Formats: sequence, C-alpha cells, structure tokens
Amino acid sequence: MTATLERQAQAPALRHRLAERGVDRQLLLLAPAVLFVVLLFLYPFFYGLQLSFAPKEGGPLASYAAFFADPYQRGTIWITLGLALPAALLNVLASVPIAYRMRGSFRGKRLLTTVLVVPITLGTVLTAQGLLNFLGPAGWFNKVLSAFGVDEPVRLVGNYWGVFFSLVITGFPFAFLLILSYLSGIDPTLERAAATLGADWKARFRHITLPLLAPGLATTFCLAFVLAFSVFPSAVLVGNPAGETRVLALAAYQAAYEQYDYSLASAIAMVMGAVELIVIALVLLWRSRLYTGTTGGKG
Repeated sequence: MTATLERQAQAPALRHRLAERGVDRQLLLLAPAVLFVVLLFLYPFFYGLQLSFAPKEGGPLASYAAFFADPYQRGTIWITLGLALPAALLNVLASVPIAYRMRGSFRGKRLLTTVLVVPITLGTVLTAQGLLNFLGPAGWFNKVLSAFGVDEPVRLVGNYWGVFFSLVITGFPFAFLLILSYLSGIDPTLERAAATLGADWKARFRHITLPLLAPGLATTFCLAFVLAFSVFPSAVLVGNPAGETRVLALAAYQAAYEQYDYSLASAIAMVMGAVELIVIALVLLWRSRLYTGTTGGKG
C-alpha cells in the first residue's frame, strides 16, 4: 500500500517536470505531422539515396560517374537552371511592384487579386494547351502578326520560350500571394514617419521596405525556384524534350522508365536535390547580408 501511494505521488511530479521541459500531452498533436514527414519524405529520400549507391555494375559511385561523364546527361543541370532561375526571378520581380500597390485598400482590389491568381486553377496541362493555341505556329499571336505582314511565324512554343512562359504563368500567382502577405505585414507607419522627415518614395522603399521585405523575397524566390526546378510536363508539352528543354526531371524519368536503370534515376534525383540546396543556400546567404534583424520582415 505504501509503495502504491508513493508511485501515485511521484506521477504528478514527473508530469510537472516534463511539462516544464515542454513535454506534455499536446506534444502528441505532432505525431500525425511527424508520421507524414517520415512516410512521404524521409523514407523515399533515404531509399532513393541508398538506391543511387547500388548500381547494377561498378562501384557505389558508378551511377554518379556515368551521369557526370556524359555531356548529354550533365547538360541537363544547366538547362534546368537556365529555365528555373530566370522564371523564379521574373516572378518575384514582377510580384513586388504589383503587391506593393495592392497592399492598401481600394475599389476593385478583390477582383484584381482574383484575376491575378486564376492561373493557379488552370494546371500545367491546361496552361500548355492555351500556349499552343495562342503562341503556336497557327495560333492567334502569329495570325495577328500575319495580318500585319509578317510572313514567317514566330516560334514561341516547342522550344525554350514555351517552357519559360509556362513556368511564369503557373508560378506568378504563388510569388504574388507570398509577396503580398509579407508586404501587408510591414508597418505602414514606418514609411509615413520617413515621409514626414522628407524621404521620397524611392528612399522609403530602398531603406525601409526593401530591407524588411528581404526575408520574404528570399523565401519567395526559394519556393518559386524549387517549383520551377522540378519542371516536367511543360518541358514535354510546349518544349523540346530531346534538346533544349531536356531537364533533370525528364532525364530521371527516362533513366527509370525507358532504360530501367533505377540507380541512375535515383542519382539524378539526388543531383537535383543537391543543386536546389546550393541555390537556396546562396539565396539565404544573400538575405543574411542584406537583412540582419529579428522581425522576419514585419515592421
């Protein structure tokens, strides 16, 4: 009986000590999220990582050596970067002035916001179909040029530009919404105070808004870059998948489902992840140099 009473008295004390360290029953709410991350991210990642070191022939690094030794395969890195970096940069730069103007209240703001984010609902395939109908050799754009005396149709699909336009159309709404949320979080009284001291809008934007917006710009660019870097359907539908738009995702798909070399496909996927991490690290380094505050973009 005495031992039972002692254990009952120690149990609340143990719970209190755990609660002081942040360990309580509410921590169990994280279990579904942890399970989700383990099953859908960590397990596939480590499975693909070990598969990349298990080629059919050669040593553990044979798949990586085969990828980097082949110029046709190695060139997919630069092709993908050449698409993803300009598309992400353009989406971020185009979003800033529009979001800067729309952070206040004005008539028609909701309608304009809806129009700007409509491409989210279209999807990659429908966007590609629209580009083919509008920018194709027999599309509306070339028909208009033909009416003005341009005999030779302008090639804007089936090449680099078709994929680039597709990435801009599908990626802009995400960049715009993120930039708008960050700009809305900056205290407008900071700019008003600078205006009373004689600062014009250029000086206010450069010395107040831009430094506070830097974390948001970096985060938005990283997300837009990752979204564009994984390009696959548009590279096939409105690009040249055998040439100038043969991206890394397409190379991995061909290695897995055309050559049935799953080790090489996994190695290409690991290269994709490594390149993305390098670009993200460089962007975050730029952010740390431009902005060293602790407000995370909030005024």
